[in-house]
Amino acid sequence: MMSVLDYANDIGKNVNIVLKKCMELEIPVENENDLLEEEHIIALDNIFENAVVEFEPFEEEIDDEKIEEIISKVNLKVDDTIKIQKLKKKSNTTSDDFANKRKQMYKHKEKLISNKADQDDNIVIYKEGMTVSDLASALDVDGINLIKKLMTLGVMLSLNQSISFDEASVAVLDYGKDLKREETQDEVNFENLEITDAEEDLTPRPPVVTVMGHVDHGKTTLLDTIRKTSVVSDEAGGITQHIGAYQVSYEGQKITFIDTPGHSAFTEMRARGASITDIVIIVVAADDGVMPQTKEAIDHAKAAKVPIIVAINKMDKPGINPEKVMTEMAACGLTPEEWGGDTLFVKVSAATGDGIDKLLENILLIAEMQSLKANPNRYALGSVIEARLDKSVGPMVTLLIQNGTLRIGDPIVVGTSYGKVRTLKNDNDEEILEALPSMPVSVTGINDIPTAGDKFMAFESEKQARSIAEARQTAVKQKTRVMGEPLSLEALFSKIQEGIKEINIIVKADVKGSEEAVRNALQKVEVEGVNINIIRSGTGTITESDVVLANASNAIIIGFNVRPNTTTVETAKEYSVDIKLYNVIYKAVEELEAAMKGLLDPTYEEKTLGQAEVRKLFKFSKTGTIAGCYILSGLIKNDSKARIIRDGIVIYDGNISSLQREKNVVKEVKSGFECGITIEHYDDLKEQDIIEAYELVEVKK
Repeated sequence: MMSVLDYANDIGKNVNIVLKKCMELEIPVENENDLLEEEHIIALDNIFENAVVEFEPFEEEIDDEKIEEIISKVNLKVDDTIKIQKLKKKSNTTSDDFANKRKQMYKHKEKLISNKADQDDNIVIYKEGMTVSDLASALDVDGINLIKKLMTLGVMLSLNQSISFDEASVAVLDYGKDLKREETQDEVNFENLEITDAEEDLTPRPPVVTVMGHVDHGKTTLLDTIRKTSVVSDEAGGITQHIGAYQVSYEGQKITFIDTPGHSAFTEMRARGASITDIVIIVVAADDGVMPQTKEAIDHAKAAKVPIIVAINKMDKPGINPEKVMTEMAACGLTPEEWGGDTLFVKVSAATGDGIDKLLENILLIAEMQSLKANPNRYALGSVIEARLDKSVGPMVTLLIQNGTLRIGDPIVVGTSYGKVRTLKNDNDEEILEALPSMPVSVTGINDIPTAGDKFMAFESEKQARSIAEARQTAVKQKTRVMGEPLSLEALFSKIQEGIKEINIIVKADVKGSEEAVRNALQKVEVEGVNINIIRSGTGTITESDVVLANASNAIIIGFNVRPNTTTVETAKEYSVDIKLYNVIYKAVEELEAAMKGLLDPTYEEKTLGQAEVRKLFKFSKTGTIAGCYILSGLIKNDSKARIIRDGIVIYDGNISSLQREKNVVKEVKSGFECGITIEHYDDLKEQDIIEAYELVEVKK
C-alpha cells in the first residue's frame, strides 16, 4: 500500500490529477494522505500508462528543458527520467526518435501483433476427447458426410466415438482448414502457444550458440578469448558485468553465446522446455582426446537436435594428436566433413587466438543455412538463462529474447512470477530502451526469483500478467506438467495410439558386452512402424545426469545389472522418469514389445525396504559367510529379496536366508542398528558392499 501523495510523486503526476482519477474509478480516497490498496494502484497504472500521448514536433537538438517537457507528456517516473537522460547523451537520439521510442513503449496495442492466433475461419480447434460429432460441428458440416469422408481416408468411426488429433488433422485438411490443439491457444500455457508470423514480418536474427566440453579442455578460455576479441574490435570498452550470456560481432554480424555452467544445466533448461540453442560447440583438447564429459556433451547436443561444431583446442601445445581426436569423435557418431561426414571440425588455440576467426565463420555459415528469423514487432517471449537475488534491487533475471522485442515498462510473466521491466541492461551493463530477438539482457522488476529454463512472455497490461502468473501458480500446485505426461512403459501403447513414432531409450549396463547386447536387442524391436531410438548407452550405474537427460528427451531408462543410488531414485521420482531394471536381456525386450502392443502382463512395483552396509565378514564352515552389517536406511526383513551392490553395480540378486541380532534370529532390523546377514547361495561378499532388501508389490491398473 502507499499514499495518494506517494503514488503521485512516484509517477510524476500532480496529486489533484490522481485524486480526480480515483474519483472516476470510484476508489475510496478523499485526500492525499489516504492509502491506496494494491488493486487500486494497478488500476491507476493501467489508466496512466495506457493513456494516448500526442507529441509535438520539435527541433533536432534536445536540451534539458525539452527533456522535462517530454517527461511530463509521457508520464515517466523519476528513475525513468534518469535513464532517458543517460541514453540520450550516449546515443545522440533526436527528438523525433526519442518520441517514437516512447510511443512504442506505451502504446503496444497500436504497434504489435496480438499473441493470440488470429481468429481465422480456416482454423479448427481440437479439444481433448473430441468426438466425430464435435468435429462435424466445429467444421459446420453434416456428421454423416464427415463419417463418409473419414471412411474414404481409411478411418472407421461412428458419430459418438472419439477421434485422435492425427485423424482429425487429415479430415480437416480435406475441407481446406487447419487443426490446432486447444492448449496451443491458451495464454496461460504460453510455452505451447502456436505463434505464426507472416513472412513479411520476419527479419534475420543472430544465432544462439552453447559451448560444451570436458573439464579443463578450454571451454572457459575459448569463451573469454572470443569475447575479448570482440570487445577490442568493437572498441566497446571494458567488460563490466558477466550475465551468463553475451553477444559478439564478427564481419558485421552478431552471435549470441550462452555460458551454461555445465551439461546438466544445459539439459535442465531443455527439460523445462527452453530450446534456446541453435548451434552447439563441443570443445576437445588436442592433447587429451575424448573424455567422459565429452561423451556426455555429445549425447546432450544430439538430443537437442541442433547442428554441432567440434572445436579441437590447444593446438599450440606440443605432443598434440588432432587425428586421434577426429577418430574418437567419429566413433561417437560425429564424423568430420573432410572424411565424408556432416560435422564441421575446427582446429583452434584459445590461448593464442589461432583459428577463432575460422570458428566464427563456420558459426555464421551454419546460421545462414538455418535461415534464422524472428518477428521483432510483437510482444517478447523467450527463456531465463539465470536468476539471482540482489539485496538492493531484488530479483535480477537474465533473459534471452527469442522472439519479439522487450522494452522498459513491459508487463511480463516469467515462469510463475510476474512484474514490470524496471531496468533493462545489455551484457556490458549498459541501460537500453529495448532488446531485440537473440539478445541476452538483465532485467529487474520481477516479484520472485525464477528458475533457469523458465519461459517468459510480455503482455499488454500488468493486470493481465498478474492473472496469468496466478493461474500458472495454481497449475504448479496441482502438479500439472506443461510439457505433457512423462513417458513410461505402461503408457507406451496409448502414446503409440496418439501417433508417437519414436521411443527414446537410455541404456546403462554393468559391462561393455552387456551394453552392446542390450542395445542390439532393443534396436531390433519395431511395432506398428514405431522405432526405438537409443539416445545414450554406457556402462556403470544409473546417474542423475541420465535422469536429467531422460526428462529433457522424454525417455525411459533401462538398466541391466546396475542399480541407481537413493539420490538418483529420488531425482527420477521428482522428474517422473521411468527406470526399468533387468538382469535378463530377453525379458527387457519382451516387456518393451508387450508395452508397445498394449499386452503387458500384471506389473509388479519394486518396493525398497532398506539398505545395509557390510562392515565385517565372519566365515563359518557350516553356515558360510555371515556379513556383519550396519543398517543405513529403512529396515531389513528376514526372507526378503536382496541384491548385492558393489560400486553401483549389481553383482548378485537373491534372498536373505538369515537375519541375526546379538546371536538371536530376528524378523527385521531397523535403521541405525547392527546385525548379521547371510545371503542364500552367495558367500563372496566384501566389506563396503551394500545389501539392498526389497519386495515386489503388484501394481493395480
